[in-house]
Amino acid sequence: METEQQPRSDLVVMGQGYVGLPLAQEACSAGLKVVGFDLNPGLVRSLNAGISHIDDLSDEDLATMRTMGYEASSDPEVLSHADAIVICVPTPLSKDGSPDMKYVESAATTVARHLTRGTLVSLESTTYPGTTNDVLKPLLEEQGFTVGEDVYLSFSPERINPGDPVYGFRNTPKVLGGVTPACTKRATEFYEKIVDRVVPVSGPKEAEMTKLLENTYRHVNIALVNELAKACRGLGIDLHEVVDAAKTKPFGFQAFYPGPGVGGHCIPIDPNYLSFTIKSELGSPFRFVELAQEINESMPRYVRDRIAEELNAHRKPIAGSKVLLLGVTYKPNIADQRESPSVPLGKLLNESGADLRFHDPKVERWTVTPGNALQRVDNLDQEINEADIIVLLQNHVAYKELDFTTVSVPVLDTRGVLAKATNVTGL
Repeated sequence: METEQQPRSDLVVMGQGYVGLPLAQEACSAGLKVVGFDLNPGLVRSLNAGISHIDDLSDEDLATMRTMGYEASSDPEVLSHADAIVICVPTPLSKDGSPDMKYVESAATTVARHLTRGTLVSLESTTYPGTTNDVLKPLLEEQGFTVGEDVYLSFSPERINPGDPVYGFRNTPKVLGGVTPACTKRATEFYEKIVDRVVPVSGPKEAEMTKLLENTYRHVNIALVNELAKACRGLGIDLHEVVDAAKTKPFGFQAFYPGPGVGGHCIPIDPNYLSFTIKSELGSPFRFVELAQEINESMPRYVRDRIAEELNAHRKPIAGSKVLLLGVTYKPNIADQRESPSVPLGKLLNESGADLRFHDPKVERWTVTPGNALQRVDNLDQEINEADIIVLLQNHVAYKELDFTTVSVPVLDTRGVLAKATNVTGL
């Protein structure tokens, strides 16, 4: 008995996380028939039920996508009926700090087994230069395809900035590089359907390096101001005032501000991909990245030391003191906790014997160490009055209404956003 043939889709997005789901949404809005592929069956069920799991898409947004024909699936057979396949899977670091490519390799292997002629395959996962040519291309060719003739292959780095109210998927220029000119042409034609501007480059390596440069640039400059924050405290200089004055220059300067460390999937991770490439390919260290990493990773310990310093000034030891942390996500106004510096700081405070409390409008339970999850404090006003020290880690908009100038205990403002008062100090 013949079964009904599965209908073709314009796009299958592999991975329905912070990168893949916004891409699927924009493609739906452009009128494309989209399937979201993910190996997590629970996530697939939730998506098909109209339940979103990322900050930038509401349940209503997902419900709208469903009316546009979007569906999620864990069946790899959907890949066989796609005109374009975009891979958006995680690219974490291994324990030794090298790129962990198992998710990309697994996704590419699955694609290769189900690929049909004429299909575009585009990798968006951040990776080291050479991945598209050296990992994906051989896997496709092992199935008998000629890349650039039978199938098309490109790399186009994701540039999603979660929580950004101005720049989303469509109005952020899309860099891409194809393995061959024909691949670049095919990828350009596809992405022009869903973004306002496409920026083709010479090939995948140039596109892969573009993403690493963007985030390494931020990583290094954040490290610069973090190091300056330590120096300016010793010199009695308000670094935030200095940065604000410097940014009045209309050229040659971009403002970066100090903080308790760096978080998110990109900035703490991507520069390591660049450092790995340079060290493995050229045999030399990339000293800028290694120094920046060292400085930024030192910030949670510096914040712990500043907490101890402020408590000591009030004749209190850090051990046994009630330390209230405000905001444990990696950036403001979103629930994403990936690589948040609040976690290493929390571990250091636990090791110091602090009575640790936390509040975050986006997070109900915060895990510092496996098996050690803290429940968000319910009565923030009461906790503020009972705390021995208050530490603003993340400047969520919900905290703008709080007045710390009337609080009797020390307040450590790691973001430099609170009103100046005798009890409020910065990094």
